[in-house]
Amino acid sequence: MAVQSKRTRLLKRLSSYAVLLFFCIISIFPIWQIVNISLRPGNQLLSTTLEIIPSNATLENYMNLLSSGSFLLWLWNSTLVSLAVTLTGVVLASTAGYAFSRFRFVGKKFGLLTLLTTQMFPATMLLLPMYIMLINLGLINTYLGVVIVYSATALPFCIWTMKGYYDTIPATLEEAASIDGCSPFMTFYRVILPLAAPALVITALFSFMTAWSEYLVAAQILQDSQLWTLPLGLKSFEASMSTQWGLYGAASLIVMIPVVVLFLLLSRYLVSGLTLGSVKG
Repeated sequence: MAVQSKRTRLLKRLSSYAVLLFFCIISIFPIWQIVNISLRPGNQLLSTTLEIIPSNATLENYMNLLSSGSFLLWLWNSTLVSLAVTLTGVVLASTAGYAFSRFRFVGKKFGLLTLLTTQMFPATMLLLPMYIMLINLGLINTYLGVVIVYSATALPFCIWTMKGYYDTIPATLEEAASIDGCSPFMTFYRVILPLAAPALVITALFSFMTAWSEYLVAAQILQDSQLWTLPLGLKSFEASMSTQWGLYGAASLIVMIPVVVLFLLLSRYLVSGLTLGSVKG
């Protein structure tokens, strides 16, 4: 019986590993395809070989892309917009979440429910009213208009995340700080914010990703090619008659690098930021 039980456990373990390996291959396969396409000379999309690295691999696509002034301009534009949205999201979500967590005021519950309700609607549904609002404000074809829309899209989730995390921090810490002579602002800045670092990381990462890879809103607001962000620039590689697949693949990988690096650097904060912030609400 003991031998049979060991065999059963071993088979279950091997089956679990096989399933995990299968899904890992499925996840990695599209990325491998992009790498393969970016290393092919010319604009070859399809290939009948199963080589991990093509035999005639070249870095020509990457060299052409990085030597292109347009790509560097798109990279700068995306970085500028994403950092502005990240800063706006962190500042507003950290303060608004603290207010919802610690203070009692008229409309608190309604405000939280309203923020939650906005998450039920897709961004495309809100695009038209936001577009009309930006026209009235004269912010079409400006970075500020894009930052406003991206921030408005990211803030509800970020505020709820910060509010939930603040709820896990004991209020006695603030009482002790006030007894030691700290003002409310200093208590928030020196005591609460350092403890809420995991939630701040989640807020910053979500805000950054909202702006970095978004295409639909940017395509409607940014009409000047000099203001294009990376998703709009990558779309320009597509044409009705032909597509520059090599440049498309190389650019896709370069665009992916900042997000991957951020995830690797901030991974130790991600689990605690998402789990602790969901305990209370």
